Amino acid sequence: MNCLLTAATVKEISPFLNYYRDTDKLLHIDMNIDVLITGVGLTASTYHLTRQFSIRRPDLVIQAGVAGCFDKKIPLGSVLAITKDTIADESVVEMEKLKTLFDLKIVPQNSAPYTRGWLDNPNKELIKRSKLKRAKGISVNQITTNKKIIKFYTDHFDPVAESMEGAALHYVCLMEKIPFLQIRSISNYIGERNKAKWDIKNSISNLNKELIRLLEGL
Repeated sequence: MNCLLTAATVKEISPFLNYYRDTDKLLHIDMNIDVLITGVGLTASTYHLTRQFSIRRPDLVIQAGVAGCFDKKIPLGSVLAITKDTIADESVVEMEKLKTLFDLKIVPQNSAPYTRGWLDNPNKELIKRSKLKRAKGISVNQITTNKKIIKFYTDHFDPVAESMEGAALHYVCLMEKIPFLQIRSISNYIGERNKAKWDIKNSISNLNKELIRLLEGL
């Protein structure tokens, strides 16, 4: 099996890459693994994923990265499997209410690859095998800091995690009919810009521990 591991930055999967520099450890993984660093954001991720698929079509794609969290009951450093994602800021605020392209009927809510406005991961068995807590995600082009926008997103999407690349993974893989899994480790709470209150170190460490466990178990 050919697996494509993708991340926005090298930093997010650096412990994984360092761990497998020891070639003996690769014997525990029964697949070929390609690594793709897409860069940050939906546009870069969409382009580089599509280009990579044209070079070598994978049997499975795993996207790993950190994320912000809307739910303060979830501890920083928690690792989640994202079951569905969507692009939250393809939207407009009218009369103090968020309306998406689907709400405005610009795009049909079941227009492929969307299902009721969401990019659902249909690979339920893969998500189950990850043994990770499941959560909904949203993707944005602009990191969410404004309290009003946070409320709009919370009311409309009821998301747990926010990233800048997740929806790109879901969109491209659904269109290409390639199994995929998005895993996210919580580094900060949405709206908190004081990075002293973030936990990048542990979130990356936990993300990579789960990534190693996941790949060795597939």
